[in-house]
Formats: sequence, structure tokens, C-alpha cells
Amino acid sequence: MEKRLEQLPKLAEQAKKENKKYFANLKRRTPKNLDYVMQELHDEEFAKTDCLTCGNCCKTTSPIFTDKDIDRISKHLKMKVADFVNTYLQRDSDDFMVLKTAPCSFLDESDNTCFIYDVRPKACAEYPHTDRRKFIQITDLTIANTFVCPATYNIVEKLKEVLPYEYNKKVKRK
Repeated sequence: MEKRLEQLPKLAEQAKKENKKYFANLKRRTPKNLDYVMQELHDEEFAKTDCLTCGNCCKTTSPIFTDKDIDRISKHLKMKVADFVNTYLQRDSDDFMVLKTAPCSFLDESDNTCFIYDVRPKACAEYPHTDRRKFIQITDLTIANTFVCPATYNIVEKLKEVLPYEYNKKVKRK
């Protein structure tokens, strides 16, 4: 897994231009069954992927913490909301609440488990978002996630096989 994680940013960078073009084309002619296809690819990939062997998302990025997340987690930790925010969070350039540090403060790096797993942020619970409804709306996020999550990279590569670029091209009529 370590070697794969080392290679991932390079692989994702090599595929980035193609992926942007692919998703732009997919947006122009979105198949009606795209969400169904993505759900199948997601389920297939995560049937063979154990996130605990990786943990790269928790080691390198921060989820967005909603007000509901903050309330729930601070209550779980028996902290005042203000103390939780001051201890762990900061506003990013997009005005979202995110972690001050990476790796995640709640990650046990010895086994990649989460100290707050049962009350984790919604963004963590839904990561990497490849099984989300209206998937076509989050293709930029998906491309960004290919740099972090090997499963996301695999899902996008498989999607390009299942729904090839040619599928999206308009057939020229004579």
C-alpha cells in the first residue's frame, strides 16, 4: 500500500487532463444511469478495499465540519463548542471550518482508526463521495480525490472503461 500511495499523486497528475476532459464531456451528455453505474463501481471497489490499510485521506486532508458536526463531536468529547473549535478547527480560504492540523487530530496512526468514528463529520462518513446521488455535480471534487484516495482513482479509471469517451461523442451524421 505504501508504494501505491507514493505513486498515486503522479498517476493522478498524469490522468488529470484526461479526466477533466472526460468529465466535461460526460456533463454535456450525462447518461441517465450514471448514478447507478457509480454506485456499482463504488460498491465493487470497496468490497476489495480496506480503508484502514491506507488512511491517506485522514493523514493528508481535512473534512469540512458543519455546525451539526461541531455540536455532535464537541458533545461526544464533553467539550464546549467554543473550546472544541478553538482547539481543533480553523476557517479556510473558502470560509469553511476545517482541522488546524494534518494528520487528523482524531486519527490513531498505529492502525488508522478514528477516535470519533461513531460521531465523525458527515464529510468523513461520505468520503470519497463516489456513491453520491447527482454524481455529475461533484466531478471536480472527484478528480481532486484521485490524488488522495487510491479507491477513487480506481473507480474513475474503471468508469472510463465502462462508459468510454467514445460513448459521449456525438455520432456524426452524413
